[in-house]
Amino acid sequence: MIKTLVVATGNPGKLEEIKAYLSELDIELQLKPDEIEVEETGESFIENACLKASEVAKATKQWAIADDSGLTVDALNGAPGVYSARYGATDSDRIQRVLRELGDSTHRKAAFVCAIAIARPDGSIVLNLEGICPGEILETPQGDGGFGYDPIFYVPTEQKTFAQMSPEQKQLISHRGQAFKVLLPQLQELLKQPLQ
Repeated sequence: MIKTLVVATGNPGKLEEIKAYLSELDIELQLKPDEIEVEETGESFIENACLKASEVAKATKQWAIADDSGLTVDALNGAPGVYSARYGATDSDRIQRVLRELGDSTHRKAAFVCAIAIARPDGSIVLNLEGICPGEILETPQGDGGFGYDPIFYVPTEQKTFAQMSPEQKQLISHRGQAFKVLLPQLQELLKQPLQ
């Protein structure tokens, strides 16, 4: 039985978020040790999630879970994509860059994508999947919740930006929410199996 999953992040906030999604499972989640650094060299969210899960699993000799997520904007050929976190020095810089690059384009379709991977202690990937939340980019930021690109990411079905939603509402419909919805039943099956 899997008792512990090492979360391939050094970010306590992300650990708490993942804990909330997996709260119904009898499993302990812990942060990866600080000295383990994984360079995100993948060309897709799935590649980066698999890379992080695999490297952290091998380094800790434990089961590991990793996610990689970001914003893709159709009119920018999918940018910022895997470079979402590195698209500027601060959230504000990143938002301004996307708005500047879009200019007055009327084609503002976008999506938040979250890829999740789980690796065995030997580094082999046992699960990987993606969750997607479609939306569009507003011309000016709205709302003060969330982080990152949330103030300019508008979800038409909710008629709100991520930054205007309550954490509970965002958790339900977000790309991460979608990915964990798919992951949960698969992870439950995995937890029932004897350890290989």
